[in-house]
Amino acid sequence: MTCVEEQLPPPPTTRLPGFLSTRVGGLPRAFWALCAGSFVNRLGTMVEPFMAFYLTGVRGFSLTATGAVLALFGLGSVFSQMLGGVLADRVGRRVTLTGGMLATAAAMLALGYVTATPVVIAVVFVLGLTIDMYRPAAQALVADLVAPADRSRAYGLLFWAINLGFAVAMVLGGTLSRAGFSWLFWVDAMTCAVFAVLVWRAVPETRVRRADREPGGLADVLRDRVAVASVLIVFGYGFVYLQAYSTLPLAMGRAGLPPHSYGLAMALNGIGIVLIQPVMIAWLARRDASRVLAAGMGIVGLGFGLTALAGSTPVFAATVLVWTVGEVLFASVSLAIIADLAPPHLRGRYGGFYGTAFSVAALLGPLGGSWLLGIGAWLPWVTCAALCAASGVGALALAPAVRRRRREGMTTEGAADSSRP
Repeated sequence: MTCVEEQLPPPPTTRLPGFLSTRVGGLPRAFWALCAGSFVNRLGTMVEPFMAFYLTGVRGFSLTATGAVLALFGLGSVFSQMLGGVLADRVGRRVTLTGGMLATAAAMLALGYVTATPVVIAVVFVLGLTIDMYRPAAQALVADLVAPADRSRAYGLLFWAINLGFAVAMVLGGTLSRAGFSWLFWVDAMTCAVFAVLVWRAVPETRVRRADREPGGLADVLRDRVAVASVLIVFGYGFVYLQAYSTLPLAMGRAGLPPHSYGLAMALNGIGIVLIQPVMIAWLARRDASRVLAAGMGIVGLGFGLTALAGSTPVFAATVLVWTVGEVLFASVSLAIIADLAPPHLRGRYGGFYGTAFSVAALLGPLGGSWLLGIGAWLPWVTCAALCAASGVGALALAPAVRRRRREGMTTEGAADSSRP
């Protein structure tokens, strides 16, 4: 009996450690520092969402002038990520991220205190130029720190942390704005500074040293047909996704719904991401990235397409919940695909090129969406569904090339790791 008892298997462990292990286990400490810094940074995101209210209510800009200044801010952000990508490859990921955050903090504080109209306009442009400079460096750091097999999971966790911070920031920002807009500028600047210090102290520089680095530049990125096609697909998705922040509130207003109905509908987006992402992240990491990308864009297209049938707050909210599922799928793999396509010494530029697609979509999306809405209430949403369908088909067409490049990249990185002392 004793022998039999000794051969019995040990009692099963609890499911919680296994659940956590498949989602957060095996990632380096420096990644978690980057993740924590990103959360803190987004926790203080208060100036950008409330900038229109600040310009009109505090600085006395007209609606037309406010729109023009915000467009200038968007123009600055178009160049921001490409600048950040070039700097991340040339001077280093950690230096670029830290410098970009500190420059953003300085621009935030300046905007809160300058009063002359030309200076306000100039500072808004500078803020647009610096505010996204950190993104390519952060994306390159993840690719440098995390093995290819775990990148989808890592980018998914980073996406989750950013959205959790942003959801809290929207609540805090609305509260602090009633106490005075200067609070928004100080909190946003301080969280940028905290992110900068955390990265500088806890994240190592991962850029390949100059003696070991291959030559290359932005022209190499533009000659990469797979990367260019992937970014065009991302632009199509971005054009659709950003209608949620421009055309959707207009459509809900035309349906006779008050502003708080839009707020309630969009609150489901943040809540959905925070709840859905942790559950799906391990499952998504085991799936083919291109197929997940195509599925995500298809679901986003379905959600926006169903908006053509919406006329009440519950129905609009339901469509938001549908495309939120697709957003989670897209965000979990899109950055990992770009990282797999990029040579290590050009990861910053590839990330900047990827981010520029969203910046351009942010400029063109509101114009295109409002123009289509003026023609017909259903037209923007049918167009969104068609764009996402085309982008999804494009992702599937590129899938063999993406998989081939991923295998080549894993082989190259494995050989590089084995050659290190």
